[in-house]
Amino acid sequence: MSFEIIGTGRGLPEQIIENQRMAEFLDTSDEWIVSRTGIRSRRVCRTETATDLAVTAAEQAMKKAGVLPAELDLILCSTIGGDYVTPSLACCVAGRIGATCPSMDLNAGCVGFLYSLSMAAAHFDSGRAEKILVIGLERMSSWVDWNHRSICVLFGDGAGAAVLGKGDSLRYLHLGTEGDPTPLNRPISIGNNPFTDRPPVPEVLHMDGRRVFKFATRVLEAEITRAFKQTGFSSEDIDLFLIHQANGRIVDYVREKLGQPEEKFPKNVMRYGNTSSASIPILLDELLEEGAVKPGQTLFLSAFGAGLTYGSAILNWK
Repeated sequence: MSFEIIGTGRGLPEQIIENQRMAEFLDTSDEWIVSRTGIRSRRVCRTETATDLAVTAAEQAMKKAGVLPAELDLILCSTIGGDYVTPSLACCVAGRIGATCPSMDLNAGCVGFLYSLSMAAAHFDSGRAEKILVIGLERMSSWVDWNHRSICVLFGDGAGAAVLGKGDSLRYLHLGTEGDPTPLNRPISIGNNPFTDRPPVPEVLHMDGRRVFKFATRVLEAEITRAFKQTGFSSEDIDLFLIHQANGRIVDYVREKLGQPEEKFPKNVMRYGNTSSASIPILLDELLEEGAVKPGQTLFLSAFGAGLTYGSAILNWK
């Protein structure tokens, strides 16, 4: 027993920040950002909370799936931070939509959506669930340093959701961790503890862009090689590659390595920037809305992120 995705949704802030706006207070330009990342704009919360975005995505996915809150057996939210350290974002979503099932958060950086799919698959396999809601939510505008031009221009806010039901769509899933926090991390404050010798640190995202880029291209190539070796699939068997939308150059690098056409590697990073664990479900929801994903197609999903984490999945779309 595996699962199939029976409904998707997305929640995005109304406010759109184009590169020109960033150039008003940073030493940067539209040309500098686009040439290095492919990003032209991103969504940034003005009044929306993390819970607002997650609930919007969840309600859309549930409506498309025809699933009521009372039918959910589990809610999983992948996020590096909701509106509270505790309670979890998943609990906040459950309260807003009227669900009473077990609800919890999972933090695996930008790979969180794939980690959540793995956890969901285990619940289906053990017979403990028939309907599971998975949400990827990131409000990156709260965690970046808006004075650091090489970091803040990369990220955006958003949520993507999927309702999973029993099925056999999952053909392959692999996850991994290198366990190195130094290239990408966000520290937590020590508060006002009078008994520690640790100095306070800013609670902003720290990233070594070059190291992350090298890690991403290396593990994506390795993930594809591993998946094809274990499943017998080839690049030609995959209809769409849904790669984590961190940087357009990374997606292009993988595509060129495989010698595949652009239409098999859809991108929305130019509109949203890097929405971390929300990027793959947002992209999937947009593709479904456009009619670009059709029954019988084979999808390859892959992501990399803080941890350092990585993973990939192959789905046969029903």
